[in-house]
Amino acid sequence: ACTIRKIEKLGRSAVDSNEVFIENLEVPDEDVVGEVGRGFYHLLDGLNPERVVIAMEAIGIGRSALEIASQYARDRQVFGRTIGANQALAHPLARAWADLEAAELLAYKAAWLYDQGWSCGQESNAAKLLAADAGYAACDAAVQTLGGFGYAKEYHVERLWREVRLYRIAPISQEMVLNYLAQHSLGLPKSY
Repeated sequence: ACTIRKIEKLGRSAVDSNEVFIENLEVPDEDVVGEVGRGFYHLLDGLNPERVVIAMEAIGIGRSALEIASQYARDRQVFGRTIGANQALAHPLARAWADLEAAELLAYKAAWLYDQGWSCGQESNAAKLLAADAGYAACDAAVQTLGGFGYAKEYHVERLWREVRLYRIAPISQEMVLNYLAQHSLGLPKSY
């Protein structure tokens, strides 16, 4: 028997998330993919490219938010000048741009290493870590730049903020990425 339960979420409305419960399922030997009892290890082969893809998604979402916020900051006039002329608004947007660029370079490096067939666990995890934080910071700066309109649905930055928030907890949390990097990049003891 198979039972599927849809999970309601904060974002990612275009893609359903579900819990799937499978009971008493027998798989004939000829239908088994990989080696019986080693499924988790087969799954690991796909995690590094997944983290690179997630990094690029977070970067793209952050850039979309920056584009909206930058246009708003160029157009919105207060006291006879655009709000983008204020360093308090310009600096967070500029920092977000720089952080997104840096995260993208590391994601490209991880993808290149993977394409060469070389080890890329450290780079793909670090790319996911940096991109998730950079994308979130860019979206948060966009919401702040637009003020009340950043919270409203009209400009879509609230939606982008909701979408990018996921990448700080999934498919692996930032804390678990840091655990991995501490162990595999710095030689520290396993902490989980």
